[in-house]
Amino acid sequence: MTNSTHFGYQTVAEEEKVHKVAEVFHSVAAKYDVMNDVMSAGLHRLWKSFTIAQAGIRPGFKVLDIAGGTGDLAKAFAKKAGPTGEVWLTDINESMLRVGRDRLLNNGLIIPTSLCDAEKLPFPDNYFDRVSVAFGLRNMTHKDAALAEMRRVLKPGGKLLVLEFSKVWEPLKKPYDIYSFSVLPWLGQRIAGDADSYRYLAESIRMHPDQETLKKMMQDAGLERVEYFNLTAGVAALHTCIKL
Repeated sequence: MTNSTHFGYQTVAEEEKVHKVAEVFHSVAAKYDVMNDVMSAGLHRLWKSFTIAQAGIRPGFKVLDIAGGTGDLAKAFAKKAGPTGEVWLTDINESMLRVGRDRLLNNGLIIPTSLCDAEKLPFPDNYFDRVSVAFGLRNMTHKDAALAEMRRVLKPGGKLLVLEFSKVWEPLKKPYDIYSFSVLPWLGQRIAGDADSYRYLAESIRMHPDQETLKKMMQDAGLERVEYFNLTAGVAALHTCIKL
């Protein structure tokens, strides 16, 4: 029997979702950063800056950036970890990973990159001081398995940071829906030549667990001291936790 899951508002076979998500990111990779700036009015940079500050990377740290895409976080982490550190940029999507690797090289940063699935990480137990995933968890089919893997590769005392779109403040819900389902696909068509991928991204945000539900999922995965910070009235949220 084939297990089903959701792809935006559609119900699809799990294997089909993997391919559909891959198609979305192959399609948008080249214009991903431009679209992020336009659709968030640059706010994603502030959210990422807050995440970087909360990560508290020190020289010599080993850091894993999952679904790292175009490399924003990996670039900042590599500068903070310094030459004695080890920062990995990983993504399941080859197009996104290639863009990220090239951007890092253009900035004079040569760091290891790996094409890998967050649900089956190719790293040893208790290896990383920090693990991060920004705007990637909602696209994963088995979020519980991915969180368990993130915990596995963290050292005891290590910290996980999950930055993701979340449940917006209730009074803003209606204008946010209008923006997400009308303006966003239009922008996607005009800038990236792809309205459907941005319609899926809007739907995937609505299907993602809200702040409290994700907190509970992290606790169920065996992570401790879980807390979250609402960013821009809950448009995004940063969840942090540690492995004891």
